[in-house]
Amino acid sequence: MQLLLLTSALLALLRPHPANGVAIAPRRTREVNLNIENARLAPDGFERSVITADGQYPGPLITANKGDTLVVTIHNRLTDPTMRRSTSLDFDGIFFTTQNSFNEGTPFVTTCPVAPGASFTYTVPLIENQTGTFWYHSQLSVQYVDGLRGPIVIYDPEDPLRSLYDIDDANTIWQVGDWWHNSSVALLAGYVATGVVPVSDSGTFNGVGRFQGGPEVPFFVQNVEAGKRYRFRIINQSARNVFTMSVDSHDLTVIETDGTPTTPMTVNSIQMLAGQRYSVVLEANQPVANYWINAPFVGGNPAVNPNQNATLTRAILRYAGAPNADPLTPMTLGPLNPNSLIEANLRPLVAEAAPPSDVNITLNLVVTAGKAQWNVNNVSYLPPEVPTLVKVLDGANNAADFNITENTFIIPKNSVIQVDFPPNDDDEAHPFHLHGNNFFLIKSNTSEVVNTVNPIRRDVAGVGAAGTTLRFVTTRPGTWFFHCHIFWHMQAGLATVMASGINDGTDRADIHPDRAWEALCPAYDALPADLQ
Repeated sequence: MQLLLLTSALLALLRPHPANGVAIAPRRTREVNLNIENARLAPDGFERSVITADGQYPGPLITANKGDTLVVTIHNRLTDPTMRRSTSLDFDGIFFTTQNSFNEGTPFVTTCPVAPGASFTYTVPLIENQTGTFWYHSQLSVQYVDGLRGPIVIYDPEDPLRSLYDIDDANTIWQVGDWWHNSSVALLAGYVATGVVPVSDSGTFNGVGRFQGGPEVPFFVQNVEAGKRYRFRIINQSARNVFTMSVDSHDLTVIETDGTPTTPMTVNSIQMLAGQRYSVVLEANQPVANYWINAPFVGGNPAVNPNQNATLTRAILRYAGAPNADPLTPMTLGPLNPNSLIEANLRPLVAEAAPPSDVNITLNLVVTAGKAQWNVNNVSYLPPEVPTLVKVLDGANNAADFNITENTFIIPKNSVIQVDFPPNDDDEAHPFHLHGNNFFLIKSNTSEVVNTVNPIRRDVAGVGAAGTTLRFVTTRPGTWFFHCHIFWHMQAGLATVMASGINDGTDRADIHPDRAWEALCPAYDALPADLQ
């Protein structure tokens, strides 16, 4: 009888996921090992040396269930001297506790980079029932331009929206990103010399693309069956480009925004800034055929780079029974009269009012004309030699303890912080991203409406011509990086650190890094410049 009860309990824990029939295990530790290594790849037909996780671009999928713990060990095997050889891994959109902020992975804010030949383990308990679509990438300088990026999915065995789709698995993830034929080190040197942000050679869809005049690399094929409903998790892994996603003859129903379950909204075109993620449901309800998945992009003046042809970034939606061929319809940029997603219209599945603000901060973004220098409130961020968190643990607790160029805002814990970005006249929106947290987007750059009643919560939002206002809560104090996800701009100074709880000793009392973390900075500092 006891054995029968035990077996019944185990079967209950391993109940099937309604979307795909896969058994769901109880909360567990998910151990992942990634070899960060150089490989020669040709994602768009042009072969070059690439920085990869396990020799892949994009890197391997990391999955977990709600409440699990990720234990991700990276082994730095980088050897190519034309690129950065140290590295660090960031888990974009994942929440971190105060106590675990040293595992957050931001070089010179919460940690130091991992030296070549070394390994480091990031232990990341998944907190606050967080679920959804995320990604990992190198956070060191602009290194992820060279390829180190990959997906993270946190599944919810009790997804309240699961009745809307039938399939949600490793084969329904769409990763789009900008691609470059030169290394990030050379591109960054060109940016510094000219003040002109690099323009990508191409875009990729799940790791493959084409450039103008290049070989006809086979497009990625998304196989579907008529009558089935698919949850596609879309991630813009760009360092600059804005992608606009659509599928010929099909609608897309948005059900997730940067990890936030979203009141379903049906559209047929979605603009995505760098770092943003959406889950959409596509119903395979059209005649059996091949259909274009369109992913055109913008990002700077295409005349600067003759390799660029944004219409070539696409994939194929192939119904079972359709021929193995390209669609018969022309390649387009998407619907002629699109029903486009308007960010300001997004609503969370569970309404939550944005709490009144306790502290108001205004951030003015200004570029220094003709230079690779961006300024936030007249300060261009420079990474300090000693990481912000190390300084805090050593006793730093007021503005005088930080360099002006660290652009560190000291804010109280357990408070609501409102950040206002006034309208600016830059020619591209800046996707601002908050590490370790998300925020209430109470005024989107896509509208003049202020919504404090039921705003969407996300962790990347555009800042541009219409102005943006957001609020976040400092219930998990820490030193959190807040920056533009156009990494060329971030490297040029478009970044700040939101440091909460440091003036009352919260961090020093609650954070106890392990010896492996404490060894990172001495090892990195001892490296010659060409190995950093």
